[in-house]
Amino acid sequence: MVDELVLLLHALLMRHRALSIENSQLMEQLRLLVCERATLLRQVRPPSCPVPFPETFNGESSRLPEFIVQTASYMLVNENRFCNDAMKVAFLISLLTGEAEEWVVPYIEMDSPILSDYRAFLDEMKQCFGWDDDGEVDGDDEEEDDY
Repeated sequence: MVDELVLLLHALLMRHRALSIENSQLMEQLRLLVCERATLLRQVRPPSCPVPFPETFNGESSRLPEFIVQTASYMLVNENRFCNDAMKVAFLISLLTGEAEEWVVPYIEMDSPILSDYRAFLDEMKQCFGWDDDGEVDGDDEEEDDY
């Protein structure tokens, strides 16, 4: 019985050693593949975007039309990255700073449906930051209470 256990233990140790060697070889192959992938990715350059990356928006009303045009243009030429409204809204949110960033926090905290509706999100921004329906920016900085 003891001899059988010794033989079994020896067989397990040999199998463990073989698996450890195989594991090391696989890890080396994986390392080589990762390096090769990195080399290939450096060689493949995505086409340059004809539209520059949009500037951030801090809530300054006079900059809202420019911000919306910049982000819409960027999303249009990169439409494969912005395949749905939630992605578009998330992109806009990522560019908000200051007062505009503070404005969006409650929507995020309550997981508002507006976060998945690009047009509604733009309408809320326009209403909050002073863009009239005809596309002109309000001259005064007063906020309306009916939004």
